[in-house]
Formats: sequence, structure tokens, C-alpha cells
Amino acid sequence: MSNRVYSQEDLAAALASMGVTDQTDVSRYGSGHINDTFKVETKRGVRYILQRVNTDIFPQEMLKENIVRVTRFLADKGVKSLVVVGYENPWRLYEFLEGYTSVDLVTNPKEAELVAGAFAKFQNDLADMPPPRLGDIIPKFHNTVDRIRLLDEAAAKDVVGRKAKVAKELAFVDARRAEASKIVDMMQRGDIPERITHNDTKINNVMLAADGTNVVIDLDTTMPGSALYDFGDMVRTSSAAAAEDEKDLSKVYSKKEYFEALVKGYLAQAKFLNEAERANLAFAGRLITLTIGIRFLTDYLSGDTYFRTAYDEHNLVRCHTQFKMVESMEAQAAEYEAIVKKYS
Repeated sequence: MSNRVYSQEDLAAALASMGVTDQTDVSRYGSGHINDTFKVETKRGVRYILQRVNTDIFPQEMLKENIVRVTRFLADKGVKSLVVVGYENPWRLYEFLEGYTSVDLVTNPKEAELVAGAFAKFQNDLADMPPPRLGDIIPKFHNTVDRIRLLDEAAAKDVVGRKAKVAKELAFVDARRAEASKIVDMMQRGDIPERITHNDTKINNVMLAADGTNVVIDLDTTMPGSALYDFGDMVRTSSAAAAEDEKDLSKVYSKKEYFEALVKGYLAQAKFLNEAERANLAFAGRLITLTIGIRFLTDYLSGDTYFRTAYDEHNLVRCHTQFKMVESMEAQAAEYEAIVKKYS
């Protein structure tokens, strides 16, 4: 969420542009860090979610086209999804998902299984979406090779004089350069197909209802990619024993029982996967976690220009937790591979 201030007149004008003029209350809503989100109450008793899209990050027309196409396609298939009421850049209006709630952290293996199944179903539901290809909202978003290139550039420039502090972290990346291109190479060879993927597979992007149904939200980064990246980021976020910025690294590891729950839930729904994708599910968790750690390290070397930080070393602490997670997954690699085979 940005620090931008909106007057009631600003919000009323945005709503009016999309046909809503009977609002009784418009208030900040949710915990998102990118867009500005509001809950809208009306005299009719109908509620909406109003968002102002972050124009510094997202290409507006491409994003609008992607969101409208994806939501309409899912609706036409009878899949419960976000419903776009209006979209006038940079504002958009969704129906409020009545009866649905979300949680911010995975607290038990059953939740991990649920979130994995939800995102696998989302991918499965979009697997037969016809051309044209969705736009690349953020090109090379999970491309580890490109993220290493950006890290190398940041280290070479060393604009804030921090490179000398991170020799160990840079060596950690160097030791894993050989495997960094594995998924990219497999996609280029055609071993792994391009899929429509969500690219932000956290549990708080799944809205849950009491009857067990769910809706995947936050579709801004839904674009062409690899299913392995989506699964890998679930492993990174949902199997973590500690917070992303935990300073005590003794608390940081990947929980095997949560990994198994993710595999079980994902493979129960991901009917579209080929053999190469299944064979690399465990590796994907390590690779995406390494990639996010590289992004934190790059931002630290660049002077903390991308990720919001609470203190000077915040991005370095985040980098350390990701690299410790990588080590934990590497130590459990044989067990994780066996779990994948168990459910494949």
C-alpha cells in the first residue's frame, strides 16, 4: 500500500466513472503493498473493492487486458473468480467476495495442501485459454539468470559502498550459478512448456469460504511463465518455519511435512503437468528461493530502492533467510525428491 492520500472527492470521481454513485463509506482495506485498495459500502447494500493500480510498476493497458480476459474466461467456464465491475485506468472495481476470508500465514500442513490445490486448479482452469498470448506484465520476473545479471551489475556499481560487506553472500550465489539457468534452458528447449501462471502464490492470495470453495485473487502478475515457478514460490513461502526477515537463522528452515502437503495438494489438481515439470518440482523450490534472495541482495547493494525496508540492513537480513532456506532444502533434497515421486 502506498502513502498516497486520496480525498473523498477523488474516490467519488473514480467510482462515478464506473457507474457507482451511492457509496456510503469508502475505506482502506487489506494489507497489500503495491496497489491502493478500498472497501466500498453502498446504500443498496452492495459492496465493492476499489483499487488504484500502481502505475510505477504495471503497464496499464496490458494489465487491464490481461485481467479482463482472465476473469471473463474463468466466468465463461463457470469458475468462481473475481468479477470486474468497471475498469477505468488507473482505477478498477471488483465485486466484493461476500462470505470469503483470507489468512496471511500458513499455520498447519492442511492449509499448505489447500493453497497448493487452489493455485494448481487456477493453472488448470487457464490451461486451455485460447490465443492471443497474455502480455508479459513484468518480463523475466522469475528468470534467475537475469536476476544474477542484475546482481552482478549492482555489485560492480556498488553505489552505496556495501559490496565489501557481502563477500560471503556473493560467493553463495557464485557456487550456484551452474544450476541457475536450468528451468530457463528447459523452457527454451521445449522440455517444459510455457503456461499461464499466477506468479505470487502466497496463501493470502487465496480467499476461502466456509463450504471449502476458494477464489484466487491478486491477478496482476498472471502472465506467461512456468508452472514450476508458481510451485517453487509456494515452497518458499508456505514451508518456511520463520518469517521472511527473521534475524535468528537458527529458526529458519524448510518444514518437510509442509512440503509434502504442498506436493499432495498441488499434484491432486495439476493435471496438465508433463514428466519434466513433475521431475523438477523439488528443485523449483530451491531455485525460486535462491532467486528471491538474490533480489534482496541486489536491492541491498543498490541502496534499497525497490523493497520497502524498516532499517538499514533489512534487505540483507531478508537475503540471509532466503539463503538459509536454500541450504535447508539442499540438505533435504533426497527426501523432497522422494516425496514428489510418492505423489506423482
